[in-house]
Amino acid sequence: MSTTKPRLKTSAMIASFADPGQKTSSAPFGHALARLADEDPRIVGLTADLGKYTDMHIFAQQHPERFFQMGMAEQLLFGAAAGFAETGLIPFASTYSVFAARRAYDFLCLDIAEPNLNVNVIGGLPGLTTGYGPSHQATEDIAIFRGMPNLTIVDPCDSLDIEQAVPQLAASEGPTYLRLLRGKVPTVLDEYDYSFELGKAKVLRTGRDVVFVSSGLMTMRALEAAKSLAEHHVNVAVVHSPTIKPFDAETVVNEVDSNRLVVTLENHSVVGGLYETLAAAMVARQVSAKVIPIGLPDQFLDAGALPTLHDRYGLSVDAITATVLAGLEN
Repeated sequence: MSTTKPRLKTSAMIASFADPGQKTSSAPFGHALARLADEDPRIVGLTADLGKYTDMHIFAQQHPERFFQMGMAEQLLFGAAAGFAETGLIPFASTYSVFAARRAYDFLCLDIAEPNLNVNVIGGLPGLTTGYGPSHQATEDIAIFRGMPNLTIVDPCDSLDIEQAVPQLAASEGPTYLRLLRGKVPTVLDEYDYSFELGKAKVLRTGRDVVFVSSGLMTMRALEAAKSLAEHHVNVAVVHSPTIKPFDAETVVNEVDSNRLVVTLENHSVVGGLYETLAAAMVARQVSAKVIPIGLPDQFLDAGALPTLHDRYGLSVDAITATVLAGLEN
């Protein structure tokens, strides 16, 4: 009898990171934006030739008169969004995170952030959510954007986070950047009496041995790893921080102490993201604890199938479990 494992296929541009059989919601961002636009005539949607790949096509189908296709011109995308915001409209502008952060940074900074306009940037393929290699893997987008004044940065975990975030982003003053999870997005936070609040972190579960501080899809992995570690008699708390900037240091640092191992989990480089944000907050408050970062390495990543890449770079549940067990031994 053959024991050959099934061959993993190379990830498509819109590959899902959902586990087989996992509860999902289809295009939560697109549907949430369309619902918001039903109630608020100021909502407009723009994209740089990526409507289908950022779920903006849902909005476009329901509100075609308020949808604007800007073509492959990210600088123009943000310039036009700034113009809409100047007139009192509330634009949501979607592109891939790599193009927003690397290609159009100056336009976002000077046209949108400096005048503090209500423009909501929706960045697709954040971190390791595509296997297409460095040209499309936005592994350093948070690091690039954290230093931009006035910009709010949101890294949602699941469909619930996204659906509840959209109206709050529209209602907030100034620009926002949302790391989009698109397509069939897992729904996990509904099991934890959770609701999204812009600028707030939430304690999803308590634990005596380890504290996970996580954001984005890694909160889903943190919750799964907590269950896995329970089989090793390790009790894990999970703190979800969907807003990276402004960082809810009061809630997060309050959960950090020297009696428990602290582990940060992020779908981003360990340089300039959640790990360093937490470390800075701890230093400022003179809080000492052992902190282990789980995130992407400071390098350009390989191309390949997402399950393979998540294993390779330590983002899978098995890899997280092994890292924590090793950290507890040392």
